[in-house]
Amino acid sequence: MNVLTHFVPAFETLKTPFYFYDMDLLRRTAAACKDAMNRYGYQAHYALKANANEPVLKVMREAGFGADCVSGNEVLWAIENGFPPEKIVYSGVGKTDVEINHAIAHRIFCINCESTQEIDVVNGLAAAAGTTVDVSVRLNPDIDPHTHEYITTGLEENKFGVSPWEFGRLAEKLKAAAHLRLVALHVHVGSQITDLPVFRHLCERLNDLQDLLRNYDIQVEHLNLGGGLGVDYADPDGHPVVDFKGYFDLIHRYLKVRSRQTVHVEPGRSLVAQCGSVITRVLYVKNGQKKNFVVVDAGMTDLLRPALYQAQHAIQQLSSQASPGRYDVVGPICESGDCFGKNISLPQTQRGDIIAIRSAGAYGQTMAMQYNLRDLPPAYYSNNIDI
Repeated sequence: MNVLTHFVPAFETLKTPFYFYDMDLLRRTAAACKDAMNRYGYQAHYALKANANEPVLKVMREAGFGADCVSGNEVLWAIENGFPPEKIVYSGVGKTDVEINHAIAHRIFCINCESTQEIDVVNGLAAAAGTTVDVSVRLNPDIDPHTHEYITTGLEENKFGVSPWEFGRLAEKLKAAAHLRLVALHVHVGSQITDLPVFRHLCERLNDLQDLLRNYDIQVEHLNLGGGLGVDYADPDGHPVVDFKGYFDLIHRYLKVRSRQTVHVEPGRSLVAQCGSVITRVLYVKNGQKKNFVVVDAGMTDLLRPALYQAQHAIQQLSSQASPGRYDVVGPICESGDCFGKNISLPQTQRGDIIAIRSAGAYGQTMAMQYNLRDLPPAYYSNNIDI
């Protein structure tokens, strides 16, 4: 049974649109990830960019995860929410000096350098601070993750990471950087990857890159495989928790871990996507000759993924079980791209019905905006909502 139906009486009393989070599912998902990961002694840094809400971060912190951050504000937010600095990784291709100085001051686990020029910059800022900074280097493995082009990050033409043809220059930069200590290598090829052999290819490629880097006398204590494990957007109730066991078993089988190396991952979407839904109310039903429209009060300002990535989320009508009809589910924004789904089968729908847009816990609320001067959507949680 869809857990959301249990909360419909409460939903009907609340102003829509809003985000709703199933905290029991979130905790089960974090536990499943932790159990599968702990079999091999791996470590995880939760990716704040997926969802940075305080109750969500509390679950991740209590599960023992560190934090993966891609902005200076995310680093500060992680620290404010109790993540130990020694468990924080800071990535991003365009860190400002101010952001880097914050990371240096808080002595986080490592700053992930994504270019040879960044190595010079971080070394100079560390020297000015009179300290030595632990860094990792993000490598570009040139692997196609078979996902949407906007969330592909590991191809040679992408802006991320240091490519193998730069390894000679990289070695020279690191040797000259007296205020840096290289502790890790980092790779990340994309997001929403459901084809597990991609991760096998990534492990094998990292094995080759490590061998190549040894020729330059570059060896590290930590390997960071990034994140990217995808979820089932089509059937969130059938697959609420991803196959963490299969994922970590594959890494253990194909990644060659050197003596005294620790393996790190950065899950985000796979931990939080399925626990979140956008709850919205039907404003109008427009019946046409060729198609029918359900106009809801949520828009692309509340959930951008369908407009930005052509993402398809499961859409459920929670108010009735009437015979089904076919609808395009659209929002109120003055953009034709403000559409959540086309030709969707829903029970016969009318003004005031409650609609749930599923699998919105990742890259939903963090990407919300105020285009058209709309209000930002609030959040409600299953453990503190009145039924």
